[in-house]
Amino acid sequence: KPGILSASDVWNFCADIRALQREHFVAFYLDTQNCLIERQTISIGTLNSSLVHPREVFEPALSFHAASIIVAHNHPSGELEPSPEDREVTKRLTEAGKIIGIDVIDHIILGKKRYFSFQQAKLL
Repeated sequence: KPGILSASDVWNFCADIRALQREHFVAFYLDTQNCLIERQTISIGTLNSSLVHPREVFEPALSFHAASIIVAHNHPSGELEPSPEDREVTKRLTEAGKIIGIDVIDHIILGKKRYFSFQQAKLL
C-alpha cells in the first residue's frame, strides 16, 4: 500500500483531476501508518464549486476503519487561494473528524501546475 506523507504525494495521486474543467472533491482514507486504504471521489461539481458534506466524507472512512483522511479538490480556474467556502468546508470536516476520532490531516487545492496545502499554510 502506498504511503501518503505529504501534499506532494497527494499532488502525484491526483494527476487525473488536476486539469479537469469541473471541480472534483476526493478523499484519501489512510490507516494508522498513513498508508492509503482507498481514494474516493466524493463530489463532482461545477466550474467553480462543489457540494461537500461531512457525512459523505466520513461514511466511507468509518466503513474502511480509517485512522485519518486527506481531502483534495481541483480549482479549474487555476487560482489556488482558498475560497471562503473552501475554508468553511475544511473547518466543518475537521470538527466532524474530531467528534468521531478521525483526523483530517490536510486539505489540498490542486491547480494544473501547483497546489495549496491547508496544513503547510497552518490553516489546519
